[in-house]
Amino acid sequence: MPEAGPAAAGRAPVALVTGASRGIGKACAVALAGAGFDVAVAARTVRPGEAREHSVTVFDSDTRPLPGSLEETAGLIEAAGRRSLTVPMDLTDRASVTGGMDRLLEAWGPPELLVHNGRYVGPGMMDLILDTPIEAYDNFLEAHVIAQLVLTKMALPGMLERGRGTIMTMGSGAGFTDPPAPAGRGGWGLGYAIAKAASHRLVGHLVVEHPEIRAFNIDPGYVSTERNRFVADGFDHSTGAPPAAIGAVVAWLATDPDSEPLRGTMVDAQALCRARRLYAF
Repeated sequence: MPEAGPAAAGRAPVALVTGASRGIGKACAVALAGAGFDVAVAARTVRPGEAREHSVTVFDSDTRPLPGSLEETAGLIEAAGRRSLTVPMDLTDRASVTGGMDRLLEAWGPPELLVHNGRYVGPGMMDLILDTPIEAYDNFLEAHVIAQLVLTKMALPGMLERGRGTIMTMGSGAGFTDPPAPAGRGGWGLGYAIAKAASHRLVGHLVVEHPEIRAFNIDPGYVSTERNRFVADGFDHSTGAPPAAIGAVVAWLATDPDSEPLRGTMVDAQALCRARRLYAF
C-alpha cells in the first residue's frame, strides 16, 4: 500500500498496468497515479494513430487505428504529478513480455503492484466454435494465462524480498458464466471464455502460497470502453460502466486497508464502486 514502506524508502510505490493504452487499463493507470503510484504502462499501441489488425472475427478485417496510446496515458499520469514509464508489450509474444518487464526492472526496480489487465483482441473473440481456428486458442492462452505468469514470476521475487506486494487480474464473467447468446449476438467466443477462466486461477494460488501478497480477481462487468464504442460487437454500449469506475476500484483495492477482507476473491467492481461511492455513474 502506498502509505506503507515505499514512502519510507523515499520514493513512490511503482505499479505496472498491462493493456493501458485505452479503456480499463488506461483508467486504472490514471487512478493509480492519483493515488500516489508511479505507473509503468504496457500495451502494443505506443503512439496515436498506429494501425494493426484488431478484428474479433475471422470474417472481417479491421486495421483502423483505435483511440488511445501509451504516450497519451503516460501524459495523463504525468499530469497527475507522477512518473510514467512506457513499456511496449505484445502479450502474445513471450519475448516481448519478458523484455517489457526487464525494462521496468532496470529502470525502476520491481513493482509493488501488478495489474494484469491486457488481453488478446483478435479472431475468435466473437466467433462460433466451428468458425474459430484452433490456433486462435494459442493466442488467447498466451495473452491471458502465460503472459500473466511470466510477469508474475518476474515481479514476485522483488515483492517477497520487500515483504509485501499486490497482484490483480482483470477477470470477466465470461470465465464463469455461460453466454446469454451466440458470439457476436450478445455473447462471446469460447476462446475468450476458456482464457478468462484459466486466468482466474492465479489469485487463489498466490494467496495460499504467499500470505504476504495481496491478490484479487476483478470482474469489471460490461464497460463502455473506447474500443467497444468504436467497433460493432453486438452489445448495447449504453449499458456499460465508464472505465473510470473500474479504475477507482483498482486504486481503492491497492490502497485502502478496508479492502483486506476481499483478498483472494472475485471482486464485483461495479457493485463495489457503488457501495463505496468511489465513482458516480
